[in-house]
Amino acid sequence: MIRADEGVGFLLRYENVAWYENGQVRILDRRIFPIRTEYVICKSYKEVAKAIKDMVTQSAGPYTAAAMGMVLAAYEVCNENRDNITSFLKTAAYELSHARVTTSKAMEQITDTAYSIAMDALNNGEDVVEKLREYAVNRINNNYLKYERTASYLFDRIPDDGVILTQCFAETVLAMLFKKINETGKNVKVICAETRPYFQGARLTASLANEMGLDTTVITDNMVAYALEHMYVDLFTSAADVITMDGSVINKIGTNQIALLAKYYGVPYYVTGEPSLAYESAENVVIEQRDPEQVLSFTGTKIVEEGVKGVYPAFDITPASLIRGVVTDKGILKPDELYKYYK
Repeated sequence: MIRADEGVGFLLRYENVAWYENGQVRILDRRIFPIRTEYVICKSYKEVAKAIKDMVTQSAGPYTAAAMGMVLAAYEVCNENRDNITSFLKTAAYELSHARVTTSKAMEQITDTAYSIAMDALNNGEDVVEKLREYAVNRINNNYLKYERTASYLFDRIPDDGVILTQCFAETVLAMLFKKINETGKNVKVICAETRPYFQGARLTASLANEMGLDTTVITDNMVAYALEHMYVDLFTSAADVITMDGSVINKIGTNQIALLAKYYGVPYYVTGEPSLAYESAENVVIEQRDPEQVLSFTGTKIVEEGVKGVYPAFDITPASLIRGVVTDKGILKPDELYKYYK
């Protein structure tokens, strides 16, 4: 297999996203990178599910972690009888896919596929662990190839000497975009909104862009209007945890307010990803409410007085009216024509 992660930054090498080997799954802890480079080692699928829930990995990372978690589940039960294997893997598929509520339907597509592969392997007398590992590795490789195509369409929307504004960590599509920028020599500057409270934009997106040689600037989340007005931004882009079929985008909290400001200042917003048939509209999406304490502290240090309350909706909903285009591996679609993706 020719690996599609050649030429991308450290964060997105396969072994640093989530990787099964020798009865464990290793996940780079994105909660603390690049302050420290540490890995969470999971020795059971339940530990993988907990790592997903606890945001050890974010963006597209949980999907790879779930696929690798199914490999680990198969390893845990590989010496049991068929009934025990079947029951164990079915439970693992559910728990891994429902580790975070907002993306559970999309995650089910991965774990259900893994479960089906495992059942076929059992029926054919094949090594279940190896078959699931093959699926997990091929899945991440094919995902990178898909987002390489997506990135090429976004690349075409960026002018020479262009400036793009990002939100959160759009992971693979950004890596492939930066790779293409390097290959073509196009001069592009990246402005990264920090993305409170986990600072994925500052820690992850900015680290990736800087490592891959792009001119990179971090702004605080309350500097977005200033950046759009004074820093010559050509387009705003983000990934999406869910793109509903009516064109709504569910992404990291703060995306909607940036899209609103982009609309006001005449800066186009291009979201990357693929529409999900599992979600007809934003009404079908449950917004995950995370621990408010994560808003009240930073890297373990409390930043408010006792008694002060917090609130932490992990995602917000950006309506289709604020989106210039949905950038997919099949081209750029208008928010009201997403069914074309499946035709």
